[in-house]
This record gives sequence, structure tokens and C-alpha cells, in this order.
Amino acid sequence: MLRRYGLSISKIRGQGYDGASNMRGQFHGLQRLVLNENPFAFYIHCFAHQLQLVVVSVAKCCTSTFDFFNYVTSIVNTVSVSCKRKDQLLQNHHDHLVQQLDSGEISPGRGKNQETSLARPGDTRWGTHHKTLARLMLMWGSVLEVLENVSEDGTDGEKKTIASGLITKMESFEFVFILHLMIRVLGLTQEISQCLQRKNQNIVRAIGLIGSVMRNMNAMRENGWDDLFEEVKSFCVQKKIDIPNMEDMIPVRGRSKFRGAKLVTHYHHFHHGIFIAVIDQILCELNNRFPERSTQLLRCVACLDPNGSFANFEIEQLVELAKIYKDDFSDYDCEKLRGDLLVFIDDVKHDRDFGTCTDLGNLAEKMVQSDRHTHFPLVYRLIELALILPVATSTVERAFSAMNIIKTEQRNKMNDEWMNNSMICYIERDLFASVEDDKILKRFQGFKNRKINLPRERPRCVLF
Repeated sequence: MLRRYGLSISKIRGQGYDGASNMRGQFHGLQRLVLNENPFAFYIHCFAHQLQLVVVSVAKCCTSTFDFFNYVTSIVNTVSVSCKRKDQLLQNHHDHLVQQLDSGEISPGRGKNQETSLARPGDTRWGTHHKTLARLMLMWGSVLEVLENVSEDGTDGEKKTIASGLITKMESFEFVFILHLMIRVLGLTQEISQCLQRKNQNIVRAIGLIGSVMRNMNAMRENGWDDLFEEVKSFCVQKKIDIPNMEDMIPVRGRSKFRGAKLVTHYHHFHHGIFIAVIDQILCELNNRFPERSTQLLRCVACLDPNGSFANFEIEQLVELAKIYKDDFSDYDCEKLRGDLLVFIDDVKHDRDFGTCTDLGNLAEKMVQSDRHTHFPLVYRLIELALILPVATSTVERAFSAMNIIKTEQRNKMNDEWMNNSMICYIERDLFASVEDDKILKRFQGFKNRKINLPRERPRCVLF
């Protein structure tokens, strides 16, 4: 592909792939093959994908949370396996909402109390874990009612047994505790997940949110236990679920009483075995999934952020960024850049046009419009490098998903040109939606004579 379009590997300044070892492998993957040819093609794993891998890892960090998500998947599959059960779930939820509105428990309003349904959480579907758990809590009574109907009226003995076991599991303190804990933990990562999936990426915003998530996790680890425990107890009292005495002794999970298992209190099990374990795991995964080299590279880029009258501007960090790209900045350029940055920041801070800049893209546009890209070529080169770094590839992965829609079994022999044209129409559908149909028809008819000519435009009239 590079040869076809006359592109050189020496000009690559960033690369990003998924988590497959043959793509991002440090020794034999495509990342390494490109780096062997060009050491300045820095690899940055898609931040949105890494964040989802953090969520998946947390879901499997201990046996209690692993079992919890298995039960959640089983609950969603049981109550949504057929259209009949799904309709019953929606109707029960509607009836509960009407009852709560009549009693004044919830208030009406535009956009509130919308119809919703359960969705199975998936490892490759970003944001589904938090959405599924939040909806399960919202539709708690409706889900239990559907499971009761399956347990009582079902014709399959196995399904009746499964439904009965799911009811027992849902009405246990441990299930409710992990449900509330996971909603809080995943809620902290939901904002950055949504930010990274937007089409227009903001590197500065992404880096800031990662630091914010880690600080909030540390704060929750130190001071979040009491609020969480009180919230869980309140929910259990409302739903008539038994609350165990935290001082009672229980065997360690996975150990047999007969073989003399070690006994711990309920408090130790919930606080140390689940609460602390989950938060420590997510902090560890965040540190591992977002390596220091990538984040340091992006922190240097964040110094170019024009928000707040260039409040994050640091000359030393930007010079360090230039030294990373030795192929684009010589030693002399790095020293010259230091003086150019001093003049540049003083110039733009006193220019009202640059006061409206919100991101690096706007900053680059303003520099071109004011011809500053010719006066400060080294600064403009830094901004160019910052704009091409692949912080997130969610839009690219959506394009790959669109292939399943366009190239189906009935159209599996389409050539590359046809598929590329169809993909462009899908990816840039917002742009194509703004094109009028008449213009498309006229252009198509202009290629060659057609048997049927387009009707001429008739003068419009107004009826009174």
C-alpha cells in the first residue's frame, strides 16, 4: 500500500494496532518490523481499547467478581432469550415506573424514565459492562419477576432450576455488594471511555482523564468504603435482602471446612478480598496498559494545549519532545526552537484570534490563516507531529466493523475498488447526507447518454 501511493516508511511518525501479538508484538510483530525500518514511528496502542482491556481484567481479577459477571451474563440471557420474556420484562418495568410516578417516588420530566432493556456485556463492546449493570439495578424488580415466572411456569426442568438459582444469587448480599462496587468503579472509567470513542480526538483531554481516573481510584480506596457499605445496606433493606454480621467468621473462598480452612470475618472478605482487590487491580492495569513512554510522549504534546491562554505551556517539555524526533529536529533546531517558543507564546497570548482556540486543530488553523506557520516553522512542525499521533482508533475499528455490513455472503466477490467506494460512503455518511439527490442524478446522467432523461426543474408555486 505504501509503495502504491508513493509513501516512504521513513516518513511514518506514529503507528497503532489492536492487541493481537502479530500486530503489536515487541519482538516479531508488525510494530517491531516498522520500528526496525524507522525508529521514530512510535507505537501507541488505542487508548479506548486499552481501557476496555482494563475493564475486562478487573472483571476477572478475583473469583468473586469472575463469578459475578458470569451470573450477570446468565441473568441477561435468561430474561432476554425470547421475545416473549423481553416483552414481559419491558412491560413489568413500565408498570413499576407508572407505580413509582403515582406514588411520588420518582419525578416526571423530559428525557426521564425512558424505556430500556438489558444488554449482555461483551469484552469487545466498549462501555457495555457499566451499561448492563446500571440497567440491572434500575430494572431489579422486573428482572426478578421474569425469573420467577420462568421458575414457576417453565416447561424445561433445567431452565426452571437455573432461574431459581439466579433468584437466590441475586438476593444475596455479596451479589448486591459487587454490583454497587462495579457500578462505581466502572463509572469512573465511563467518561474517559466516551471521550476516547469520539471522532475528533483531544490528546490533552485523554491524558488528563487518565490521571483523573487514577486519582479518583486512589481516593476511593482510601475513603470510599464507608459510603459504599452504607449504600449497599440501604439497598438491601429496601429490597428485603439479608445483611450478614460483619464480625461472623466464614472460611476463605475456595477452601474446605473439612480440611481446616482458614476462617476470616465477613468484613475481611468484602473489604480486603473484594473492595481492595478490585481497586488495586484496576490501578495496576492502568499503569501497565498505559506505559510511561507513551504517556510521557503525550504529556509533552499536552504542553501545546491552547486552552486557558496556553496555561500548560512548558518550553523544556516541548524541547524534550523535539529531541525525541531526532529525524525531524537537529541539535541546532532544538536550540533554536527554545527561542522560537519564547517569541511564539508571547505573540499568540497578545493576539485575540488565538484566544478562541480550543484544541490543537484550531491552533494549527489559526497559524496557517495568520501565516505564522512560515514565521515559526519549527513550532508548526511540532503541532503537525502532535496531530498525527494515533491516540485512539475507535473510528478505524468501526470502519472494520462496517465491512460485515457491506461485504456480505451475497456480495463476497466485489472487487477492491467497489468495496473502497462503498466504505467511503459509509464512513463519511454525514458528508454524503448533505449532498442533494438531484446533483447526484445529474452527475450520473452526465457520464453518458441515458435512455431516460431527468425531468427538468419546474417553477415552484404557492397555494393560498
